[in-house]
Amino acid sequence: MTSTDSAAAGHATPLLVSTPAELRAATTRLLDVARVTGAGGREPSLGLVPTMGGLHEGHAMLARTARADVDVVVASIFVNPLQFGDQADLERYPRTLEADLRLLGAEGTHVVFAPSVQDMYPGGDPLVRLHAGRMGEVLEGASRPGHFDGMLTVVAKLLNLGLPGVAAGYRAYFGEKDAQQLALIRRMVLDLNIPVRIDGVPIVRDDDGLALSSRNRFLSDEERGSALVLSRVLRSLRERTRRGADIDLAAARAEVAAARGVELDYLEVVDPTTFLPATPVFGGADAPADAPGGRLAVVAARVGAVRLIDNTRLDPVG
Repeated sequence: MTSTDSAAAGHATPLLVSTPAELRAATTRLLDVARVTGAGGREPSLGLVPTMGGLHEGHAMLARTARADVDVVVASIFVNPLQFGDQADLERYPRTLEADLRLLGAEGTHVVFAPSVQDMYPGGDPLVRLHAGRMGEVLEGASRPGHFDGMLTVVAKLLNLGLPGVAAGYRAYFGEKDAQQLALIRRMVLDLNIPVRIDGVPIVRDDDGLALSSRNRFLSDEERGSALVLSRVLRSLRERTRRGADIDLAAARAEVAAARGVELDYLEVVDPTTFLPATPVFGGADAPADAPGGRLAVVAARVGAVRLIDNTRLDPVG
């Protein structure tokens, strides 16, 4: 078994397990080791990094952040069929386990849980699933019906499987690029009293501004150039709000829709905690106070055959 010390050096291959029993045994043992050797008399902490594989630098940032925070890091790699409404999309999702293990090992991840569909759903297609409710029926939920129900179901299972009975400071890490997913997971943990802290990790972007995504590999060079309109428009909206200027969502939508090969799904301003609409106006006596969680600009578009999402906070200076 990979020890906490060797994995922390960033050169070890993580221990690969595929069943819930193996996962619990591995995390329990590593926590016991950390309790004796590295926790200084305190209860050791556990971090979970759920992924679907096809990993990139954004996922590396999740694992890196977890390794800096906790004693034992577990990552999961599972392409969850419940999240895909399109069978073709499920089949072409990248599966790069060997490369994923190298990336996670370089970040000091201790255990990788890569179950089969049968391991995750031993009773077959689950008859009981979580329902995302109204919050999961807008924006991404409207475009991908059932997606968030499937996502919450598997995340709840992973959170339960990753908890080996007792672990102080149990945390799970998710990227802020999937902002609606992150908000729903936080609400699920709150509503269902799941004893885990959910940490969001900032979006990682390429030098040209495109948010990293496992789907970017399917873009042609021309499509990638067109896709930059998403981050460019979001950056413009953010800069305007920081100057205290109003923003014109209609004009921003038109700019995205005008880009070659880009089909806009939505561009909206929402409260990031509820995903309810928030008026994109700042300052002045008539400024609304309808978004206690702040404001988030969210965008989704199809570039060629690839669906991309992005977002940015719209917080005024002052």
